[in-house]
Amino acid sequence: MFKSHPKGLIVAFFANMGERFGFYTMMAILVLFLQAKYDVSAQTAGSIYSWFYFAIYALALLGGIIADATKKYKTVIMSGIIIMFLGYIMMAIPGMGLTPTIIFLFTISLGNGLFKGNLQAVVGQMYDDPKYEKLRDKAYLLFYMGINIGAFFAPFAANSARNWWLKTNGLNHDGSLPALCHQLLKGTLKDTEAFQQLADNASTTGPVTDLAAFAQNYIDVFARGYNYAFAVAAGAMLISLVVYIFFNKLLPTKQVVKSENKTEGIKPMKIVVSLGVMAVVTALFFVFNIDTGIGFAVGLFAGFIAWILGISNREERPRIIALLLVFGVVIFFWMSFHQNGLTMTFFARDYTVKAVGAFNYLFFDMWNILAFIGTVAGLVLLVKKGELKTRVIGGIMFVVAGTITYLFYHQAEASNDIQPEVFQSFNPLFIVALTFLVSGIFTWLADRGKEPSTPRKIGIGMIIAAVGFLIMVIGSFDIVSPFELNGNPVPDSSRVSTYWLMNSYLVLTIAELFLSPMGLSFVSKVSPARFQGLMQGGWLLATAVGNKLLGIGSYFWEKIEIWQLWAIFVVCCLISAAFIFAIMKRLERLTK
Repeated sequence: MFKSHPKGLIVAFFANMGERFGFYTMMAILVLFLQAKYDVSAQTAGSIYSWFYFAIYALALLGGIIADATKKYKTVIMSGIIIMFLGYIMMAIPGMGLTPTIIFLFTISLGNGLFKGNLQAVVGQMYDDPKYEKLRDKAYLLFYMGINIGAFFAPFAANSARNWWLKTNGLNHDGSLPALCHQLLKGTLKDTEAFQQLADNASTTGPVTDLAAFAQNYIDVFARGYNYAFAVAAGAMLISLVVYIFFNKLLPTKQVVKSENKTEGIKPMKIVVSLGVMAVVTALFFVFNIDTGIGFAVGLFAGFIAWILGISNREERPRIIALLLVFGVVIFFWMSFHQNGLTMTFFARDYTVKAVGAFNYLFFDMWNILAFIGTVAGLVLLVKKGELKTRVIGGIMFVVAGTITYLFYHQAEASNDIQPEVFQSFNPLFIVALTFLVSGIFTWLADRGKEPSTPRKIGIGMIIAAVGFLIMVIGSFDIVSPFELNGNPVPDSSRVSTYWLMNSYLVLTIAELFLSPMGLSFVSKVSPARFQGLMQGGWLLATAVGNKLLGIGSYFWEKIEIWQLWAIFVVCCLISAAFIFAIMKRLERLTK
């Protein structure tokens, strides 16, 4: 897999895998934890979620500035891992109020800002060597796969920690119960008979006689289970730190080359101008009564644009402008794609069936799905042309894993409970499964001189993303929307098959493979030498703005029909695709 690549890619791969495991453990459960623990609305949970996601990526700009200024990329990366570890440890402490929780989330964001963009920049530096330059796109695909191996296991880890604590306390999982428990305690629950039935089903110690006591206990146990999941994330960060400490010597220690042209220093006036632009844009959002938080995010991006254009020279500016145009496109991709941890998680919890049959359950249990993956991998090795030894190993894998899968299938019940967090494992699973396929297709096209340019891959990715949300539009027709429920549970008639979300994740994953690793490659390829860390930070700042716009999804969740919500993202992706194809010749010229 890593053949012909520099050894440092392996270090970056595994360091990033551990960090992403911790991060996606957090993202799989964050909005569910906020609503279960603090009884916040979907809009408030979405606002906190979007601010956290915004800070995760926006602070990468700070990390890029520090690394470019000090030239100590590896030291800044290590500092980020340590700070993130401390943040996860604090999130694991039970009983904390909402304000401390938000502070802990900011701590994680700060650490991630120091870590993420600079590790991406270091990966790019390895491929500045002419010996490896042609492998750059494939390197970022492999690097991206490391992200998603960690992300695949994260939802299962979070789910297992919470369910273990629930069972320890004589309770079963029911994602709809925490909200109903809060309503009962506030005296706003309308259907206590339905709640009684759900409470009896959730109790493993017999019928519930005191509904109020049950409600308070269920909330406390449910939330503490998530605290233990955060502790698992902290453990993953510790592993990532150990890997990085022992093997970071394989990463390049590169002094960023200064431009041969004379450039101005970063004068105070240029900082004032960029801050002024940011303030004006934010003020306009406030004056016109538009979300000020979004205004701040857009203003920060506008200030970054003014600043980077001000400190770049004439030779660097065309490259900077091209990158900024691509950044503008990816804002709308991430605004749409990262709904997976927000409105798509709400949809998994509230509008997807709670139980599935034996075959479908193969994809909702970690051991089941690992056995299934082993079966498929064995079959691929068996039929693939190659050495006899490899094919024999594939045959053994196919027989052993296939037998285990068969046993799991026949041991499953006719109806098996599933949890909404597990849906977030599909995206990383598809990433891992499809990375080699997509990379192989690109290689096949390259051998024939027909491989799309990196910018063209990004544009194609936006079109594919629109198709992914179109699936959700179709799957959401004829269901009761949240604003129509009036505080009542979602009726079973409005719960749809798991395949709508699963297929949407599949298509969105293909879009992501066309866009995200290709975007990282494009930034590392086009960035002026002295702005490598800063422009990776700029990519992540654009991602941050997209993440702040996530709140649009939670804002409309309780206001419009669900299918109309997904249609918003279809339109955004199509408009972004049209824009990037309109400037394609300019972008392609810079990558030659």
